[in-house]
Amino acid sequence: MSAPFGVRSADVLIIGAGPAGLSAATQLRKLGVAHVMVVEREPMGGGIPRHCGHPPFGIREFGWVMTGPAYARRLVDRAVKSGVELQLGCTVVSIDHADDLVVTCASNRGPLTVVAKRVVIATGVRERPRSARLVSGERPIGVINTGALQEYAYLQKLIPFRRPLIVGTELVSVSSLLTCRNIGAKPVAMIESRNQPTVRPISMWLPRLLGIPVRYGTHLVDIKGRSRVEAVTLLCPDGTHEDIACDGVLFTGSFKPEASLARSVGLDIDAGTGGPVIDQFARTSEPRIFAAGNILHPVETAGWSWREGRRVGGFIADDLNARLPAADQAIRLKPGPGIRYVVPQRIVPGGEGLSHLQLRAADSVSGSLVAMADGQIICKQPLTSSPERRILAPISAFENANSDITIGVEGMQATDIRSRSTCE
Repeated sequence: MSAPFGVRSADVLIIGAGPAGLSAATQLRKLGVAHVMVVEREPMGGGIPRHCGHPPFGIREFGWVMTGPAYARRLVDRAVKSGVELQLGCTVVSIDHADDLVVTCASNRGPLTVVAKRVVIATGVRERPRSARLVSGERPIGVINTGALQEYAYLQKLIPFRRPLIVGTELVSVSSLLTCRNIGAKPVAMIESRNQPTVRPISMWLPRLLGIPVRYGTHLVDIKGRSRVEAVTLLCPDGTHEDIACDGVLFTGSFKPEASLARSVGLDIDAGTGGPVIDQFARTSEPRIFAAGNILHPVETAGWSWREGRRVGGFIADDLNARLPAADQAIRLKPGPGIRYVVPQRIVPGGEGLSHLQLRAADSVSGSLVAMADGQIICKQPLTSSPERRILAPISAFENANSDITIGVEGMQATDIRSRSTCE
């Protein structure tokens, strides 16, 4: 890896060395793109998996079960061996797209300016912090999110608490139980504000196996303790309050795209996802800037992001060879009743891109997934889903539409059934 000083050029500059960014970079090199550079603000590449010292990672990518750090190292090694230039500890400050794409970076080795033909933003997601969840109380030691727990446990070998309360029931919440077990911590409880888990019910066998009570319809309203967490106050389903002794609070999930760079560039941002608007080729509102991974859809697994990054790498290679259709004349896709977001949000005529739309329900719903254009139904399929459950709809069903499309749930009703459906 060369020292990042002065002005450099690249065919493609990728921002973020997580599964999506590294996969896109490796695919670009495989397709013959000469100079692919990845910049990463962290001192190590691999993204969030390098913080996850437990399986399963890598089954589809490499054919065997791996821990997160081993998976992250494998992604980095494969990218570097393919000829990708990886710049670590390098933070992107700005992207000027008035003429050429000029990316300005800063690091402790000095400034780096890269003039690139194409840019990919693959900056991932972050968990919603305590402040955004409006939880009152003091600010003692021991209030952290899952990312901090994983860094403490797997990178710094520290134990932030022994008896925490876990807030949330997403996949990352269940994963945190394994991290707690690895450091010898046993949560006092796992709470969920909804009346059912966000994760698939089968995954809730783990807290039961570990003897950790799960309380639904329960809200965290106060954190007690000055030097460190001593107890929490919960709002129970019957409206009463209850104090529980604990030495930590772990906020999990409720992910938001790390889209501050995309916003500063002036890219169109989708209100549902919080990430950049893209077409089916992952082009943003500035068609020379692409986006991939969880910045587009909070939140998918590392394996899903890896596969998506590989597809986006192929789209960029096609674009460099003028094989993509023009980015204008796009049909817009908008979420309707019961749907929180749709990705991609634009479809341009001509050429194949991502094979499916990805959608999320706003709540647990049961009814029909209905897509409408000009008052006509162009796609309808039975749907039962919960929040954070991936819903897929083939883009081919919408390619012949001549006006904007609204996708919603018809005959919607609340449900306790959590399954994935596709619109075929």
